[in-house]
Amino acid sequence: MTTDTAPAAPTPVAPTAPLNLSRTTATAARVLRQLRHDPRSIALMILVPCLMLVLLRYVFDGSPRTFDNIGASLLGIFPLITMFLVTSIATLRERTSGTLERLLALPLGKGDLIAGYALAFGALAIVQSALATGLALWFLDLDVRGSTWLLLLVALLDALLGTALGLFVSAFAASEFQAVQFMPAVIFPQLLLCGLFAPRDTMHPVLEGISNVLPMSYAVDGMNEVLAHADMTATFVRDVLVVAGCALLVLGLGAATLRRRTT
Repeated sequence: MTTDTAPAAPTPVAPTAPLNLSRTTATAARVLRQLRHDPRSIALMILVPCLMLVLLRYVFDGSPRTFDNIGASLLGIFPLITMFLVTSIATLRERTSGTLERLLALPLGKGDLIAGYALAFGALAIVQSALATGLALWFLDLDVRGSTWLLLLVALLDALLGTALGLFVSAFAASEFQAVQFMPAVIFPQLLLCGLFAPRDTMHPVLEGISNVLPMSYAVDGMNEVLAHADMTATFVRDVLVVAGCALLVLGLGAATLRRRTT
């Protein structure tokens, strides 16, 4: 007499913690090792903002005050744009190659993955922001009244915001070309409405209202506060908190929208 035996139930996988420090740092280390073998991406992230600042300085060679007026704003905008572009493409490349799917099959949470990427690109953002700020202040003679450290803080937060936006939009792109196409949709409207080309209070009321909810507007406002005031102002603190809060919010959205499968 034979008896039917039910197949053994699969062993449940213990749920992973929302965020684990060791897994996050391991992810960041892996991303940095990969970037070490990609000198073009490193050059784009670190050198291009510096080269753009040098170019801008000598475009306004006959009008140094013009460079002083817009140089601080662009010191935050250039890192944001380059980090957005590189992060979105690098993350998408891992997803389309299947690397992301294999990683998420391991005991690695979405939060660990997003935080690891943010940590790795954030380390490069520190280098990028420090080089660009030092170049602008000590070699290009950018005249600011506030502290160099406050200027560096805003530049760093802007670069981290670009990283967060890049990680977020990479979930919605199917190819590197599509990732680049998100730049006109995500970055260019903010660039036009951030107050760089015209004071925001002189815009059409509808556009002014939209600019008031865009993070790049507060990034530019924070830079202008350092440019115009020797001491930290309440407006500067507000701008920094808004930019940092937007970066954290977008990182959270990036973790929530990250797909475990590439198709």
